[in-house]
Amino acid sequence: MNQYFTNNANLKSELRVLKYSYGEYNFMLNSDLGLFSKDKIDEGSKTLIESYFIFGKKNVKVLDVGCGYGLIGITLGKVMNCEVDMIDVNERAIQICKTNIENNKVNAKVFKSDIYENITNKYDVIITNPPIRAGKKIYMQIINESFNYLNPNGELWFVMKNKHGVKSVYNTLKEKGYSKIIRKNKGFYVILAKSA
Repeated sequence: MNQYFTNNANLKSELRVLKYSYGEYNFMLNSDLGLFSKDKIDEGSKTLIESYFIFGKKNVKVLDVGCGYGLIGITLGKVMNCEVDMIDVNERAIQICKTNIENNKVNAKVFKSDIYENITNKYDVIITNPPIRAGKKIYMQIINESFNYLNPNGELWFVMKNKHGVKSVYNTLKEKGYSKIIRKNKGFYVILAKSA
């Protein structure tokens, strides 16, 4: 099984185009085998970005962790006029995301990073639909270490399903500081946590 958080240079390519619209904005996004939610816009990611469109900050510096083909970062760049960095460990995802950035004419850049290993900047917002299938150690590292890369009063936004233990993660974050459930939709929870 080829997972979207790994690299397989021998995996064949079958490009397809996904469409996403929000208000006046229309996006065309290339996708391929070996990428997360390759055949359709993921409901969790859609819930996350549409919650951010309503409650998130415009014109800020954003890091999209585990960007895949780029849905989250590209839409935030366009709709919210954010300056976006996007990272993934999957090289195919990075190449397709670069094409999607160009095709959708958005202010963003994408590069390879295994979680935060190549991150040197700090951000106003870190946003992620964490790779649950990579295991708890990985997705909790994405969540817990995000605060090292946030500016003062920076925000972590993430989405997770109820059945994947989101309430436990939320309660842990709440004990450490500010954490809020922004939206619930079809079993998905959008969580906002803030740095000190």
